[in-house]
Amino acid sequence: MPPLAGSPAPAASAASPLIRKLLQPLQAFPRAEQYLIGVSGGRDSVALLHGLHHWLGYRRLVVCHLDHGSRAESAADAEFVKALSTSLGCAFEGGRVEVAAVAKQRKRSFETAAREARYEFFAEVAERLGCHSIFLAHHADDRVETLLFNLCRGAGLEGLTSLQRVSERTVGEIPLKLIRPLLGVWRAEIDEYLARHTLAFREDATNADRQHTRNCLRHDVLPALEAALGHDVRQAIWRTAEILEAEQASQPNRSQLSGEADLSTEHLRNDSVAGQRRLIRLWLKSHAVPNVGFAEVENVRGLLARGTAKINLPGGWHARRRAGRLFLEEPR
Repeated sequence: MPPLAGSPAPAASAASPLIRKLLQPLQAFPRAEQYLIGVSGGRDSVALLHGLHHWLGYRRLVVCHLDHGSRAESAADAEFVKALSTSLGCAFEGGRVEVAAVAKQRKRSFETAAREARYEFFAEVAERLGCHSIFLAHHADDRVETLLFNLCRGAGLEGLTSLQRVSERTVGEIPLKLIRPLLGVWRAEIDEYLARHTLAFREDATNADRQHTRNCLRHDVLPALEAALGHDVRQAIWRTAEILEAEQASQPNRSQLSGEADLSTEHLRNDSVAGQRRLIRLWLKSHAVPNVGFAEVENVRGLLARGTAKINLPGGWHARRRAGRLFLEEPR
């Protein structure tokens, strides 16, 4: 493997498994450039920030922290992240959103509303600073839990590969490049890194709350699967995610459809069912139709039949068939 441009000394790369595993995913991201980094104050993001800055020489990091207003300790979390940023000489961008109120207004789960709020915050900072690449601290265990969660929801290839090392996301009209260099690093390796460097972090008590689906998967479902099957299912699921990510990379890119106002029904009818579903999903996503799932894609596919010529979609959108074309009507 060729060395990272301007890479640290070999002794640095041998500091821990975490640092060794960071080297290859970061080859395409020169350390002299500016990047945003999402830091909650928890163990994962603290380890990523420290590893990038201390060992790998990323000095132009802008630390982004959004206070969800959901816990009594959230203000202290924000102060901790701000102080950590100052100690490293990194710029700090903080924000606050009452996520519970947003979730109620948008009729979302708390987790979904929190995720949307974070990306909206990242996009606002990215646009203001002219810096659209952001490091995120999702790791190997997150990848396993996300794949399993989406599999149980009946997701397709896009849902099963939602955590990729590098991906694009548009929030409003603001593009973001999401970089997740820890996807090959396990939670145990992060804990080892934190202990080795005696790094302080903030513990979120809600991480043990079984009312949150992810926590139930982590603490109950995955251990039960391992007990039933007699082996480490996390490694197997992670390998599946790797295979599916490569498959996803070979599929059409959403940006290829960004200028398509409509789709040809003849072209779709001549495609396979899998091809129809893939193209329709990308088309809906390229127009920012919200909450696109299996049912929505199948409803649009139903327009290829000779009967119904209009269907309702989430967020007040509609899809119509007219003169051999499928087109979308925006919410009024």
